[in-house]
Amino acid sequence: MEILYLLIPLSVVLVLLIIGVFWWALQSGQFDNIEREGERILKHD
Repeated sequence: MEILYLLIPLSVVLVLLIIGVFWWALQSGQFDNIEREGERILKHD
């Protein structure tokens, strides 16, 4: 039962870290034009 005192805060920190990384990716423009990259892979120059 004592392991929950460690696992619950660790999982909360992990979730906050994942949300922070996702927020950073949104703000830095990582998801601005997803369709273009898919088309670029399929087109051969």
